[in-house]
Amino acid sequence: MGPNPTTSELEIAVAAPSSSVPTADRRTRRSSFYPWLVFALAFALLLSDYMSRQVLSAVFPFLKADWALTDSQLASLTSIVALMVGLLTLPLSLLADRWGRVKSLVLMATLWSVATLLCAIASSYEQMLAARFLVGVGEAAYGSVGIAVVLSVFAPRVHSTLSGAFMAGGSFGSVVGVSLGAVIAVHLSWRWSFAAMAVLGLILVLAFRTIVTERRLAEHAATDDTAESARPDEPAIRVPVSTLFTNPTVWCAYLGGGLQMFNAAVLLAWAPSYFNRYYGMAPDKAGAVASGFVLLIAIGMIVCGMITDRVGRNNAAAKWTSAITYCTISLVSLGIALQLETGASQLILLGIGAFFAAGSSGPTAAMVAGLTHQSVRASALGSLTVTNNVLGLATGPFVIGILADRLGLLGALQLAPLVYVLAIVALFLGKRMYPAGLAKLAAQSAAAAAKV
Repeated sequence: MGPNPTTSELEIAVAAPSSSVPTADRRTRRSSFYPWLVFALAFALLLSDYMSRQVLSAVFPFLKADWALTDSQLASLTSIVALMVGLLTLPLSLLADRWGRVKSLVLMATLWSVATLLCAIASSYEQMLAARFLVGVGEAAYGSVGIAVVLSVFAPRVHSTLSGAFMAGGSFGSVVGVSLGAVIAVHLSWRWSFAAMAVLGLILVLAFRTIVTERRLAEHAATDDTAESARPDEPAIRVPVSTLFTNPTVWCAYLGGGLQMFNAAVLLAWAPSYFNRYYGMAPDKAGAVASGFVLLIAIGMIVCGMITDRVGRNNAAAKWTSAITYCTISLVSLGIALQLETGASQLILLGIGAFFAAGSSGPTAAMVAGLTHQSVRASALGSLTVTNNVLGLATGPFVIGILADRLGLLGALQLAPLVYVLAIVALFLGKRMYPAGLAKLAAQSAAAAAKV
C-alpha cells in the first residue's frame, strides 16, 4: 500500500474535471459577465427577502394603534416567519436540488412577494398572521438555494468572498427594509410600506426569471470542487442525501458556523436596548447608532470573506484558520469592551467586535460547499442555514433575554462572547479532520459515479 495522499493531492483529485470541454473554453465562460449578473440578481432578491421580512418592525406602532394589538401579538407576527424558516429550510432545499434550483427560487420569491402584498391588504390580526406565515414559507430556503446557484458559476477561489457578501445581504436588507418602511409609513401609510416591498420583489422575480435559466447556468458552470461536469449525453451523478450528515468535517463546519452567529444575533437584537439603557440615548437615536453596528457586521462578513479567499488561494485548509482567527478577535474585543465603562474606548472595541462577529460566515459556507457533492449542495447550505438559525439567530437573543431578567442586560451581554470558545473548538477540530473530509467526499463521489 502506498503512502497516504496529502491534503493538496486530495484537493486536486476532488477538483479534477472529467468533462471533455476544453480548459480554455471553461476559463472563458468563468470570466464572462454572466456569473456576476447572476450574483447581482440573486443578491437583489435576497435584499427583497429581508426587506419584506423586516419592514414589519417599522410599522409596529401603526399596527398597535390601528388594531389595538398586544406586544405578544406583534412579536408573533415576527416569530412566525423565523419559525417557518427554521422548519422548512432543509426540506425545501432538498426539494430544490431535485426539482430545479432556478424554478424553486422563482416560486419562493413570487410567494413571499405575493404574501407581502397580502399583508398590505390585511384587515385584521388573523389575516396578517396568515400572510406572514406565507412570507416565512416563501423565504425559508432562499438563502441556501440562492447561494448554491451563485457558487455554481464561480470558481472555488472566490467562494468565501461570495458567500460572505451574499449572507451579508440579510443585514443590508434589514436596514433598508426598516428605514424605508418607516419613511413610507409616515408619509403614506403602513399598507404602502408592505405594498412597496411586494412590488419590488415581483419586479425582481420577473428580471431573474427572464435572465437566469438552468441551461445558461450549465453553460457558465465553473469547474466544480466535488463533482464532474457531465457531458450532455452522460447521466447526472447524484449522491445520497445521507452524505450531508456522514462526513464529520462537515458537521464541524455546521456547528462552527452556527455558533459564530450567536453574538452577531445578540448585537442585532440587543444593541438598541443597550444604548438606550446604558448610554441614555432616546429610542430613535439608539436605533440609529445600533444600525451602524449592523452595517459593520455586514461589511465585516464581506471583507473577511475576501481575506479568506486570498489566504486560502493555494491552501484551502487556511480557510479554517481564518474562521478561527475572526472568532478569536471578536471574542477578545467584545469580551474586553463589555467590561469597560461606557465611552469612546468601549465603542471602538464594540465596533471591532461587531466587524468580526460574523466574519466566519463566508469561510464556513465555502467549507460546506467544498466538502459536499454539487448535487446536494443547496441542501448542505440549507443545513448550514438551519444551524445558523437554531444555534445563533434564534438562540442568541432568546438566551440573552432570559439571562438579562436575572443578571441585567449588561451582565448577560458580558457572558455572550464565551460562546465563541465553542465555535473555535468546532472549527479547530474541523481543520484537523479536513484531509479526512476531502477523502470522504472523494469516496462518496466515486461511489455515486460507479452506480451511474
